[in-house]
Amino acid sequence: MDRKLVLNAQLPIARGHRVEVIEQSVPESGELAVLAIVDLDTGIVYRHSDDGLGEATRWLGRVLECTVTVGGRGPHTSLTVAPDRVGASGAKVALRGADAAVEAAKAEADRWGGTDRAPDAPAERVW
Repeated sequence: MDRKLVLNAQLPIARGHRVEVIEQSVPESGELAVLAIVDLDTGIVYRHSDDGLGEATRWLGRVLECTVTVGGRGPHTSLTVAPDRVGASGAKVALRGADAAVEAAKAEADRWGGTDRAPDAPAERVW
């Protein structure tokens, strides 16, 4: 599954170049933040000025599309990257989606009378 990375910087990376993406999960939101991108074909390292704290995940991919926008709300780059294989980063994204699905199912069950209601008393039988 292709990943779209939107960064507040000018990162002109040619289509077809192999890249290494280093990401870290942001504790407040659970989102993944890109710490660095290494263009493996040219050797250029694009690094965020704030080094992250904690565990970072690394994955490799190939650039499918790169759009650099200048002006407006500031320079930013949109990269579409096809991962070589789904690694820990892909697993984290899948788990985050699964957690959201579980929460939605719980909310739907509560709305339709889920387990928070006490069961009805059994009817008295006359023999």
